[in-house]
Amino acid sequence: MAGRKDAGRQRTSGAGEHAGWAQELLEHLRPGGRDLNRVVAWLAATAHASVSLRDDCGRLLAGTRVPLDEGLVADVTSGRIASAALEDRGRHLRLVRVERSLPARAAVLAVARGAPFDRRVSDIVTHAAQVVELLLAGHESAAAGHRLRRATSDLRLAILQLLMVEDTVSARRVAAGLWPGLLDTDTARVYVVESGPAERDRLAEECLSATGKEALVVRCPAVDGHVIVLAPRDTAGRELRSLVGRRPGVFLGGSARQGLARTAAAYGQAVSALAVARFRPQQAALYAERTRPERLMVPAELHDWTAGVLSPLDTLAHHTRAELLATTRLGLEFTAVNAAKILGVSRNTVRARMDRVESLLRTDFDDLTVRAVVHLTLNANVGLAEPPPGTGARSGAARLTDLLSGPALRTWAAGLLGRLDPDGRDLRRTLRTWIAAGGNAERAAHRLGMHAQTVREHVRSAEPVLERQLLAAGSDLYEVVLAHLAAGDLDPPSLHGTKPGHPDSPVHE
Repeated sequence: MAGRKDAGRQRTSGAGEHAGWAQELLEHLRPGGRDLNRVVAWLAATAHASVSLRDDCGRLLAGTRVPLDEGLVADVTSGRIASAALEDRGRHLRLVRVERSLPARAAVLAVARGAPFDRRVSDIVTHAAQVVELLLAGHESAAAGHRLRRATSDLRLAILQLLMVEDTVSARRVAAGLWPGLLDTDTARVYVVESGPAERDRLAEECLSATGKEALVVRCPAVDGHVIVLAPRDTAGRELRSLVGRRPGVFLGGSARQGLARTAAAYGQAVSALAVARFRPQQAALYAERTRPERLMVPAELHDWTAGVLSPLDTLAHHTRAELLATTRLGLEFTAVNAAKILGVSRNTVRARMDRVESLLRTDFDDLTVRAVVHLTLNANVGLAEPPPGTGARSGAARLTDLLSGPALRTWAAGLLGRLDPDGRDLRRTLRTWIAAGGNAERAAHRLGMHAQTVREHVRSAEPVLERQLLAAGSDLYEVVLAHLAAGDLDPPSLHGTKPGHPDSPVHE
């Protein structure tokens, strides 16, 4: 009887001890505790051993490195044997095969201790290997999912970059594989959603969920807190506004509907609208489709003049010409660094392409009036891709001065710049001088006889009056420069790259 009682106590004690370590091991499978290194560290402490988890190539996956016989390891990882136990120079070793997701080959869990493996420690090693196998499978599945999401994200960015350089054919071809029908449209809106950089990834996922397969959602490569959404259908815009409306500190700017070839221009509009959205209670704004200067010019004359200005690029291969023009338009709209990030090239590449265009046009992009006129040319080149009625009807090509002197454009320019007249600080004079100085406050201050900070304050004060951003290069600034040219406050630049005999060629000035 006494023997039976002792046996009962031993069985009870063994079961309780097993329940203890088994419960500890199961804790590592809970959502908050799934850490491969912690499981291996627990096994080492529980078994009073050195533990190593390594792959078939010898790469340590967890634990500490344990010297092993490579032939034996190969037998275990290849499946010739499932496990091995041996004594080697006073060390007691257990090697257990751990399966991994294909195409990865199996790993081996090696446990080395000074004392022999009793029944309890052997059970711990066996069960720990099963937990390690589960965690490895979960980790590799999560890693594969992450790689897939990363590849898909990179593909979305590649499509956007193709649209930014007007390569709509390639963009449609790439998109068709994963998102059939997404770009089967001629027009789309571009939205920019802004949050804190730390929240950007979650916001991007929410934008993807909200728009489904009806929009191209891209983490902006230039601004850490921005998500760019190209939406061919208006339903996506409604979903984005609803998303932003319930998220404090998140803002939405949207473009006017544009042709896919004008994605870069639409992006600029969305960024401009975003600045307005930050001050609106609904945290969202669409770009105000105001009258643009090129719309006030005679289309046929504008088309002929644009063709003449860009004629030095006509000898280039079509894709090279399109690449140079698209890069230059982005480079004029944004900084070279941001343009490079948007296009997925180096900033040196952006500068080299712009330098080449500058050289072909034989002009100087440091001159703000040149930048504004070239920006007008590039926008007109996209907007007037099809020759309008009356093209080539004139006996002589249009001059830039002819385009700038039209009554509609002059009326628009007078009305825009006239808003500055009531200010007693003579903001109009400061702004005119600042533009003539290439947007350099120090040079303008020297000409005006005032402090550079005062020049900046005057320019900043003109922004809300004109409802345009001036201190950041882009469409807003170039419109104001064109207004000065049309009003006669600044002299139009000479574009030296035109064909011989063109009215804007220096020999005819």
